[in-house]
Amino acid sequence: MAKQKTQYVCTACGYDTPKWIGKCPACGEWNTLVEQRVGGSSTYDRRLQFSSDSSPRSGAIRMSTIQTSEEPRINLLDGELNRVLGGGLVPGSLTLLGGEPGIGKSTLILQTVLRLRAVRTLYCSGEESARQIKLRADRITQDESEVLVVCESMIENIFRHIEQEQPGLVVIDSIQTMATETLESTPGSVSQIRECCAMLLKYAKESGTPIIIIGHITKEGSIAGPKILEHMVDTVLQFEGDQHYMYRIVRAIKNRFGSTAELGIYEMQQSGLRPVTNPSELLLSDVRNGEELSGVAIACSIEGVRPLLIETQALVSSAAYGTPQRSATGFDLRRLNMLLAVLEKRVGFKIMQKDVYLNIAGGIRVTDTAIDLSVIAAILSSNVDTAIERNICMTGEVGLSGEIRPVSRIQQRIAEAEKLGFSTIIIPNANMNGIDTSHYTIQITPVRKVEEALRVLFG
Repeated sequence: MAKQKTQYVCTACGYDTPKWIGKCPACGEWNTLVEQRVGGSSTYDRRLQFSSDSSPRSGAIRMSTIQTSEEPRINLLDGELNRVLGGGLVPGSLTLLGGEPGIGKSTLILQTVLRLRAVRTLYCSGEESARQIKLRADRITQDESEVLVVCESMIENIFRHIEQEQPGLVVIDSIQTMATETLESTPGSVSQIRECCAMLLKYAKESGTPIIIIGHITKEGSIAGPKILEHMVDTVLQFEGDQHYMYRIVRAIKNRFGSTAELGIYEMQQSGLRPVTNPSELLLSDVRNGEELSGVAIACSIEGVRPLLIETQALVSSAAYGTPQRSATGFDLRRLNMLLAVLEKRVGFKIMQKDVYLNIAGGIRVTDTAIDLSVIAAILSSNVDTAIERNICMTGEVGLSGEIRPVSRIQQRIAEAEKLGFSTIIIPNANMNGIDTSHYTIQITPVRKVEEALRVLFG
């Protein structure tokens, strides 16, 4: 029997030390070291030996002699998820999906594997019973499925099922509930997550079987476990959204096989998550066809290669306390403060002594700087209590000197605004080079400065 020893492991980065210290020397976090018992022998010597047809380790070879080919991806029969993954699931890849509790991670993966009738899928759950999974599957679809379900939390037993069933796709729900017999720490600890993920990665690369891992997130919004977990996997997907909204967004934080600028939008329904093919119509409220209200501006944004028309809402009121309040939902608060400084210094509007609240409708988070112009327009509309015509949309990045800087893919933005029935779009003047306006029925208004845009909107 190997002698056991005690070590202290940082829950933030995985750093280990034989004695407890208050501050982790690796990541600088305080009070993150927890005590764990480990065995005397190396856990790597006791890992499972996976059966595969891969060749044994050999010496170094020249890169020019390596034969490559375009491997066919697995079509998940979901246009939104295929777009985020870069065209489908790559064989032998390890994908990590993280999100808040109750956001719909298990529902998204389960409804995806239920469609893949041509792929033999093994669904391994350490959180729910087989009956609970069956009840969710019946709610999603009434068709009988051949998905194999295993309710197990020991990684060694899961690999025994994998060796017996030989699936074409493996789902782990979730990595925080998995544990290995080689470690005596509790499931969800740093060492357990790191060891289980390493064993799954070894199997995926040797056998060519894709694995989807579902992970939890912390209260700060990052994926729970050591940061090395995100470095080990091939793709990291973030499932975002507010439980009080019916929209969900899948973003690619890391993708070795595609772009990280893509996103997929879903609508939560009783029968599961429905992919949204035209999200612009859902992100614009019904106020567009009704009464005009102040503090609302329509922005034409780009997320990945998809143009989105987003409603920007702002509220400016007198400061009730000595320090004005600044609040932004779905938008960077620091960039909001910068835009307010531009309005104060360059345009001449005194807003620094007023409370400013900004909201991106639909509960989504926007990172495109092309919505700067709509943010300023919505703030000024609320400040002067004058509504902006709802058939006008705008796009443009605002510089520190008050100029409207050009944006990318302007033709796609114009075409999306025209398709949704807008009559006027305000764009940066620098984007007019090379655009044939005769192809569009929408009126294109170029502007150079913030003052010109405000003159077009408010006269």
